Amino acid sequence: MLTITEYSVELVKDPFQILSGKRYEFLLDLDLEEDDELYSANGIAIKAVYKVDAEQQGSIVNYDLIEKSTGKYLDLDMEAEEEAALAAFCQEHYSEAEE
Repeated sequence: MLTITEYSVELVKDPFQILSGKRYEFLLDLDLEEDDELYSANGIAIKAVYKVDAEQQGSIVNYDLIEKSTGKYLDLDMEAEEEAALAAFCQEHYSEAEE
């Protein structure tokens, strides 16, 4: 289960309108239990790109797990239910980005 302690969301500008829909970049700080395989004593954050199309249907385009204190990208994947929780969180909060 994902426990998000802080987050920010920003609309990704597409001045040439090459991409369909709108993209939002999320930066999320996680609070993880020590027995979680994603846990790091240095802290973990997720950098995710979320796409919303004309019908307001959203999906995760990609995400990266980052060790907060070092900025190192981790070669780990989240479990399916964690990815679903991330997508639900993004769907709920993408509208907070300033246009």
